[in-house]
Amino acid sequence: MMEGKFQFAIDRGGTFTDVWTRCPGGEIKVMKLLSVDPQNYKDAPREGIRRILEQETGVEMNADKPIDTSYIDWIRMGTTVATNALLERKGEPMALAITKGFKDLLYIGNQARPQIFDLEISAPDQLYCEVIEVEERVVFQQDKCQIQKSCDKVTGVTGEKLEIWEKVNSEKLKKDLQMLLDRGIRSLAVVLLHSYTYADHERDVGTIAREMGFHHVSLSSDVMSMVRVVPRGYTACADAYLTPHIKKYVAGFSSGFKDNIQNTSVLFMQSDGGLTPVDKFNGSRAILSGPAGGVVGYALTTYNEDTKQAVIGFDMGGTSTDVSRYAGQYEHVFETTTAGVTIQAPQLDINTVAAGGGSMLFFRAGMFVVGPESAGADPGPTCYKKGSHQRYAGILSAYGMALADVVYEAQEPCAKEYSHEGFDYFEHHISELQDKCYKELMSQGFQREQIKTQPFLHMRYDRTDCALMVSSDDHPANESSCNSGDFRSAFQERYQTEFGFTIPNRPIIVDDIRVRGVGRALTREEKDMPAASSAPVADTTTSCYFDSGHQETKVYLLENLSFGHSIEGPAIIMNGNSTILIEPNCTAGITKHGDVEIKVDSGTVKRVGPDLDAIQLSIFSHRFMSIAEQMGRVLQRTAISTNIKERLDFSCAMFGPDGGLVANAPHIPVHLGAMQETVQFQIKQQGDKLKEGDVILANHPQAGGSHLPDLTVITPVFWPGEAKPVFFVASRGHHADIGGITPGSMPPHSKCIQEEGAVFKSFKLVEQGKFQEEAVTEALMEPGNYPGSSGTRNLGDNLSDLKAQVASNQKGIKLIKELIEEYGLDVVIAYMAHIQNNAEIAVKEMLKEIARRTRERTGSTRLSAEDYMDDGAKLCLTVDIDEEKGTAVVDFTGSTCEVYGNCNAPRAVTLSALIYCLRCMVGHDVPLNQGCLKPVTTIIPRGSMLDPSENAAVVGGNVLTSQRIVDVILMAFQICAASQGCMNNITFGDDAFGHYETVAGGAGAGPTWNGRSGVHTHMTNTRITDPEILERRYPVILKQFHLNPGTGGEGYHHGGDGIIREYMFRKDLTLSILTERRVFSPYGLKGGECGSKGVNLICYKDGRVVYLGSKTSINCQAGDVFCLQTPGGGGYGSAQEQETETRKRKQKSYDEGSKAKKGHTLVGRGSVFEYKKSQESA
Repeated sequence: MMEGKFQFAIDRGGTFTDVWTRCPGGEIKVMKLLSVDPQNYKDAPREGIRRILEQETGVEMNADKPIDTSYIDWIRMGTTVATNALLERKGEPMALAITKGFKDLLYIGNQARPQIFDLEISAPDQLYCEVIEVEERVVFQQDKCQIQKSCDKVTGVTGEKLEIWEKVNSEKLKKDLQMLLDRGIRSLAVVLLHSYTYADHERDVGTIAREMGFHHVSLSSDVMSMVRVVPRGYTACADAYLTPHIKKYVAGFSSGFKDNIQNTSVLFMQSDGGLTPVDKFNGSRAILSGPAGGVVGYALTTYNEDTKQAVIGFDMGGTSTDVSRYAGQYEHVFETTTAGVTIQAPQLDINTVAAGGGSMLFFRAGMFVVGPESAGADPGPTCYKKGSHQRYAGILSAYGMALADVVYEAQEPCAKEYSHEGFDYFEHHISELQDKCYKELMSQGFQREQIKTQPFLHMRYDRTDCALMVSSDDHPANESSCNSGDFRSAFQERYQTEFGFTIPNRPIIVDDIRVRGVGRALTREEKDMPAASSAPVADTTTSCYFDSGHQETKVYLLENLSFGHSIEGPAIIMNGNSTILIEPNCTAGITKHGDVEIKVDSGTVKRVGPDLDAIQLSIFSHRFMSIAEQMGRVLQRTAISTNIKERLDFSCAMFGPDGGLVANAPHIPVHLGAMQETVQFQIKQQGDKLKEGDVILANHPQAGGSHLPDLTVITPVFWPGEAKPVFFVASRGHHADIGGITPGSMPPHSKCIQEEGAVFKSFKLVEQGKFQEEAVTEALMEPGNYPGSSGTRNLGDNLSDLKAQVASNQKGIKLIKELIEEYGLDVVIAYMAHIQNNAEIAVKEMLKEIARRTRERTGSTRLSAEDYMDDGAKLCLTVDIDEEKGTAVVDFTGSTCEVYGNCNAPRAVTLSALIYCLRCMVGHDVPLNQGCLKPVTTIIPRGSMLDPSENAAVVGGNVLTSQRIVDVILMAFQICAASQGCMNNITFGDDAFGHYETVAGGAGAGPTWNGRSGVHTHMTNTRITDPEILERRYPVILKQFHLNPGTGGEGYHHGGDGIIREYMFRKDLTLSILTERRVFSPYGLKGGECGSKGVNLICYKDGRVVYLGSKTSINCQAGDVFCLQTPGGGGYGSAQEQETETRKRKQKSYDEGSKAKKGHTLVGRGSVFEYKKSQESA
């Protein structure tokens, strides 16, 4: 420390700014100010510095004059400026330059909708305000490519070989860039396909843009050169949007100091918990700048190196709560979503829950619900006492800034196998990146001995997408590793920990090489407190209310307490920045460093009885759902297939003793409620034959199955003293192949169930604790006995995933038994019934309201609708609602009989579509259980296409007819116009490979919303493969992927547009399509126009263009192009009405916007939130 100078660490939060200061001589001063107080100062951090300097030096410092920096050693700061700009969309106006054909790529994103039950699909606005397309194209060089093209060939930085199919069209680019400049845009993000490995084209665009006058240009290859263009593009946009905004803030802050603070060390906290110089502080690494300081603060002040006990950080704010963990090293994630923007950058894993001290409490359908709506600061919750004084709280984030290290990271992409042949390559590149870190940190004043570097490899098993960022710490180098450490062992150990297994003999691929350089900051300087010589003396006494009622509570001032003081609760300890409550039966002790250590007594546990309690109802609802969610986590960790482990195409649930659904984690919409039919079938089928240690496997439509690849594993839960199962648990997973006439077990032309794969009706997968591997293997190979069919093509994955499903169920059983041990079987059973009753009440209330509105509109409470499949099959629905009771009869009588084809929908799929629609219409969170269907009597004619015969083909029913059932239900209830009514199932491949994907379209408009474009709707929410991964892995070039303007139906509210997706095949292969809405358009409602039908075209390389229809399988040659045009959504209300109301809407837009907000809302963030979102977009 420089003698005689001040050191400042500052946390500028959204509401308060905390200032921690070490004065000359070592004395610590703290201060808290409002972050925004324009009547008293322009900038809170500068004002805090000014006040402390004035108080401590005695020199008057005018608030309107620059501060003399000769008093200051250094300033370290964390700020929410970037986060707030992102949340409020107040960053720098910027444009996006992207490869031609992909102008809407970042709008479409991964095509999944954020909330699966919201019919009004809303997403945050894009950061860019304009898009230009760059005429250029780079593709991978593939040995088996059968397209002969004369072009330049280059090698990327990853070692991958590429072909330049089209160079940058500079003249066209300059015209487009000038158009942006003419519109006042000066910040640009450049995102070109495959630039992570070949960045020359991006650099060309950047050079031209800067020469033309753009002030800021963010190249995706510079900001974060990782494979996958969508998150890399989001990151580049965030950088172009936020960095100029941050620089303006920094310039404003610096202008308050002499010489613009040029000669003083100013460091800013990054999202990864490290400090960086002010001139290198950029938008994409600033999102968690404020919260990161808090993590560093508690990590370095509470973690005990001797005990190694992990520490949990819990920070409740007004609108949200941040939770994190520290166990000796910081836990980082490398891709997170904030305010709808996915950012690739190292960030501390801080999990944000959308509920805090200011969150609103609701009572809905008999259950308490908290958040995400917040009262905000004004009017604020009751506990926000308004007045001129400030609120006091801790300053741990500011203290964390003082303790944090300075960090510089260097990273580059890679595509090498981790093997002995590549060790020299890894060593060379690690060494180069280490040198960059040393050079940068030494330029900031650190000596080489103060700098520590840590290499990481971003590793994954070949043919998987699950990469782990791996350090070789604790795995020193050996004869079979590179000199930087044994990364293979580190990866395998981490993989085993994360997923419960490894994949022997599978090559390991390195996607990125990263080095983290750390310049060590000051160590924590702590002075021991003097020991207490007498008992603590209370400053005052007050009355506080606890569970047992009001109690006299002593109040102590922290500055009057000494080491060794012990304070019995109830008590309050206060200082100028925080208030600590010591509850009854707890004891607070003062440590030698002045910390307060609270020992929590177990207290008296109040037994929960079986009678309904509103608070316990909410708790049990979450406990039941948590069981289903934890089952899912185990299944995802222990499965081996891409479908389950990475696409997360599975669902888990728990059921009551009658097989009624208790909790279904909201994974796949088409699975919702369907497993209840499966469990109840097994109860009838097995009866008393079901014993502890038995596990049942089923997938047959007559046994509650959806389609054959969805294998359901069911395990009974027994309890001592009970003869029959007290609960059931089940997991359903989509297996990539179970045999049949085509790879993938989803044939477009199947006519009977035997052509679709292996069939299980009530198969004992485990009997008396023994896994029946031989019997299930025989059953999986059985389809090979059918003419033209094959047994499973991937037996190993089938067996591994089935074992993972069994393990998932065991986790559920363990958690259920723990719940019973905690509360008692009678209480758990009682609250199971209460939860189901709660869902029943919510649906009844919704039905009563719909009945009232329908009666007022038509004079009757009968609803009806019909629609047609592309083959002419009719779907009919009549709904009779009892307005007084809130019940309904849902009757599908009149629907077409079983069809000759595979669009027959199993009964369970029809019920899934119904429970999905009911949940959507309720409009708020309710438990997904059998209570949702209790007020509804469902009539589905046996032998119809909605409940077909034993041997009917059903694969299309699950992925197509399910969508059309939803359309009919929503039409009958007059809720919204039709969405695309399809999943657009596309499969291509040959004997060596196969790729399957579903593609988004337009969403239907509703009474208060426009339909979202380019998004998955209703019964699916699958993510689509990133274009760079698709082209890297398969012999295909994605020529176009963008919205199809004008395909959404017009109306007062217009429907969402479909998309255009064009695939050029690079070798001969087979293409299969399974689609709908190519003959009948998605309907509009209340005068709204229909959405456009979808179109499937094959453009042969000889110039012929052929219309393919809805469902077919064809052989394609290299150079052929498949053009998929997905349907748009229907419009709602007449367009004439829209024109009439335009002026009124403009006049009322501000008022309506305020009313629509209904308080401030915030969504979650962090690895837990990302996992939940990925489960809902499987």
